[in-house]
Amino acid sequence: MRYIETWTPATIVATRNLTPGIREFLLRPDCVAVESYPVGSHIQIGVTIDGRPQTRCYSLVGEADAQGYRIAVRRAPESRGGSRYMWSLAPGARINITLPTSLVQLDWSRRHVCLVAGGIGITPIVGAAQALARRGVEITLHYAVRSRDDAAYLNVLETLLGRRLTVYAGDEGHRLDLGTVFAALPQDAMTLFCGPMRMLDAARHAWEAAGRPIADLRYETFGSSGLLPTEAFRVRLKQEDVEVVIPHDRTMLDVLNDAGHEVMSDCRRGECGVCAIDVIDVDGEIDHRDVFFSDRERREGRKICVCVSRARGTITVDALRRADAI
Repeated sequence: MRYIETWTPATIVATRNLTPGIREFLLRPDCVAVESYPVGSHIQIGVTIDGRPQTRCYSLVGEADAQGYRIAVRRAPESRGGSRYMWSLAPGARINITLPTSLVQLDWSRRHVCLVAGGIGITPIVGAAQALARRGVEITLHYAVRSRDDAAYLNVLETLLGRRLTVYAGDEGHRLDLGTVFAALPQDAMTLFCGPMRMLDAARHAWEAAGRPIADLRYETFGSSGLLPTEAFRVRLKQEDVEVVIPHDRTMLDVLNDAGHEVMSDCRRGECGVCAIDVIDVDGEIDHRDVFFSDRERREGRKICVCVSRARGTITVDALRRADAI
């Protein structure tokens, strides 16, 4: 595996509500000192959903703090159950977590970095803003939210960035125009983005339309977001002529593995492509929630990353054939 996970027990030391729908958790690992970690780091947390052990991934908020790791969880009743479980925990609760790891690589030689966050995507951006500001980098942060009351860490960011922070609150009629933002950047600027999949797709297209190298658009993802509602769908296995149901609160990867089909996986975030399997037929629509496949590959719909992606209706897959991209 490229993403090695080291698990350790931890205690929830404290919680606080940042907004009516976002709660911060302070987690202290038992036997591991909290040391500095790279920008964009995340941890996995062991959760229990309907009696089954599962894992959920959360970005770390801010730079390293000797008190412990901070995460923020949005309460999402329509999600797969992770937020509901986390919101049920109180200070003193015991959980298992992994040590921090990051898939985001910032170029610290850049003099200007544009930060873009959508909703709860602000969580990894806070630490990035702090680290960049400490190094004297020119920063602009564009923060899109439903309303200012829903904007986590707004006071922290206003104090840190002042006029370099622009908030786009939907209920105030302010809309983030990524094309305009990217066109105004210095030519050598890079952008770090975190937000829902629809917003990431818009950022990619706007970045390319501005004639900028795609390598200069870095992003942190949360693969639970998609273009279609999260609902149950069916997967038909071609070789065995059997059909399994993927409930709204479980991944295709977990259901197939529990049924004995041993699908390979690695990052479980839709980033590495190891779990990609071949799609033979689609009676409905695939909801690609990965960041591994290109736009062309998504349109073709010949493969699916089963760790995060979903569907509407029924898809037929060849689970024994490995994706040729791996």
